[in-house]
Amino acid sequence: MEILPPPDPGSELAPGSVDSATVPAVMAAPMLEGPAYRDRGTGLVIFGVFQIILGLLTALMIPLVALGAFMSRLAPGGSMRPGQFISGVATYAFLAAALVTLGIGSVRMKRWGRALTLVTSWYWLIMGVLITILLTAMLPVMMRTMLAQARQNAPAGPSPEMSTGVVAVILTVIIIFAAFFLVLVPTAFVIFYSRKDVAETVLRHDPVERWTDRTPLPVLGASVALFTGAMYMLLVGLTTPMFPFFGRYLTGIPAAACFVGLALVDVYLAIALFRLKSSGWWIAILVAPVRMLSMILTYRRADLMQAYSKVGISDEQVKMLNANPMFRGHILLWWSLISVVLFFGYLLWLKRYFKETASAQSNALTAQIS
Repeated sequence: MEILPPPDPGSELAPGSVDSATVPAVMAAPMLEGPAYRDRGTGLVIFGVFQIILGLLTALMIPLVALGAFMSRLAPGGSMRPGQFISGVATYAFLAAALVTLGIGSVRMKRWGRALTLVTSWYWLIMGVLITILLTAMLPVMMRTMLAQARQNAPAGPSPEMSTGVVAVILTVIIIFAAFFLVLVPTAFVIFYSRKDVAETVLRHDPVERWTDRTPLPVLGASVALFTGAMYMLLVGLTTPMFPFFGRYLTGIPAAACFVGLALVDVYLAIALFRLKSSGWWIAILVAPVRMLSMILTYRRADLMQAYSKVGISDEQVKMLNANPMFRGHILLWWSLISVVLFFGYLLWLKRYFKETASAQSNALTAQIS
């Protein structure tokens, strides 16, 4: 046993106090505070690996798009347009790269991985709910239309009872599949990455400040959405230039120019919102109603099928689209309008973050003048 030296006669201890130098290590150990959080490193690795798997599965859609383009040459409606092929490949490649990158960030327990996964999972969940509702409402109508056309073309086909039973099974499988990957999976991501101990875990494992820490997460989500939307508009402008413009559809070079211009505006807004500039928020609020008005006027007045024929879609493909209830009733287009309205409401909700910024700028200006 270690013999402690006698206390220094020149130092006096207050009554009831204990000199830390005279406390044995075995007695001092219980006084150390343990971590105030539960380390979620294992969960971050599991969710990250799952994201990587989803990204690899998404990448497998690229050869399927190529196979579909090849098989479309044998279809009566004509082969797939090069623009459609490029758009499909680019979309799946972007989604696959994003999922794999975020998965790696989660496995490595990076701050940016947790932040970007959380904001993208929220959008994944919101859009997934809308898509699932749309599929649940429209798929039965679409399948009945397809069955009716099949019976007209082949009267000696399968019995209506058998066809109805098969259709019911197919619809159930599709809706369950959509609900799982579009609703349940993002819900699990949102719940996990929103936990305080998950945030604390990445802070401890990644102590260096990252670019995603420079702005609040809700503002980061809007910035990411605007930037991603800008990239998508550039892709559409180059592959399928058909732009809704206040009551009519622009096609060709004018449509491509509008898409490029709108994409540049969204890139500016993404940067401005990320930097918490009040001017960026006001511009976003003013631009969104103009977009909605242009979309509403175009959806109500313009002929969508005529616009499709102008961008190179064959007459047979136009007839097939026109027979689809989603296109015939502009359901997909009105669904896009609902998405814009929801995002506009989200921008209004973000005003609280820009009030603080404007107040801070006003105080700084007052300090400079004084």
